[in-house]
Amino acid sequence: MHALLELDCIPSGMELFPAANEDQWSLIKGVIDDCDYYIVVIGGRYGSLGPEGISYTEMEYRYAISKGKPVIAFLHKDPGQLPAKSTEQTEEGKKRLEEFKQLAQTKMCKYWSTPHELGSVVSRSLIMLQRTHPGIGWVRGDQVPSAESASEILRLRERIDELTAELSQSESEPPKGLAHLAQGDDLFPIECKFTSAGPPDEDGDPTSYSWTWTASPTWNELFYELSPLMVNEASVPTLRTRLTTFLEHKLEQALKNEASFKGHSQIRRVSFAESNFETVLIQLNALGLIAHSKKNRSLKDKGTYWSLTPFGQTTMNRLRAVVRKDGQ
Repeated sequence: MHALLELDCIPSGMELFPAANEDQWSLIKGVIDDCDYYIVVIGGRYGSLGPEGISYTEMEYRYAISKGKPVIAFLHKDPGQLPAKSTEQTEEGKKRLEEFKQLAQTKMCKYWSTPHELGSVVSRSLIMLQRTHPGIGWVRGDQVPSAESASEILRLRERIDELTAELSQSESEPPKGLAHLAQGDDLFPIECKFTSAGPPDEDGDPTSYSWTWTASPTWNELFYELSPLMVNEASVPTLRTRLTTFLEHKLEQALKNEASFKGHSQIRRVSFAESNFETVLIQLNALGLIAHSKKNRSLKDKGTYWSLTPFGQTTMNRLRAVVRKDGQ
């Protein structure tokens, strides 16, 4: 008892509930049902017999096993050394005790010889049992949630489930109410300016020309180009540079068959209105594809950073992931 109390356990010793009749046996079963562990100490006595011809102690032990309770038995190392009054006097009693001990040894069991040793082995064994089979335990009455608290906890758990479902849905579906926004294969005109080196003049001197050209990429193309930079996060200058490079490639492709551009080379200084770049970021943000990055940075860093949303990550994978040639 002292060993258990030192481990903050609440022992319910069966000697406090003498099993004299069926009503007491029902009480004992209820006590076992409420406990986290069942411990039996076996010395030299088998115990008083119940109506089924076995001792109440063995009945308790078997009942605890049937209920799936973690059980452990503590057997005396040498019952022959016990005082005669603490041992079975009849051959039938000794036989039943030996059979009970054999049953107990099929489960977890430890051995003891003195009261001090019993206390020590109980402490060590129960600590191990608690580690391998954590129990429910008990709480103080003032720590039990009230009906209102339990209801609020249930409501919050249901709300957490709803938000978790919404978060999972947000990874594969766009935000609602965006059908009116340009997206996907819709075109976005961007007016670009650039210069080129033209054919030499009559004196053989190099010439320079200024041009205006309108690119019309789709929103999918724009996101295709910019999204990989935002897998972690990307600064505004980095995204602007990537957009400029993308438009330069588009321009080179467009000018290959442009008759008025024959003889020109060295495309330089491609530029576009800052408002167009800002519109690209705003639109991708409005479509739920990107968001301001919330990573912590130094106080000196005043830049703006963008990163992909879960839906943006899914969309990028759909646009850029390589599909098997056989389509499977």
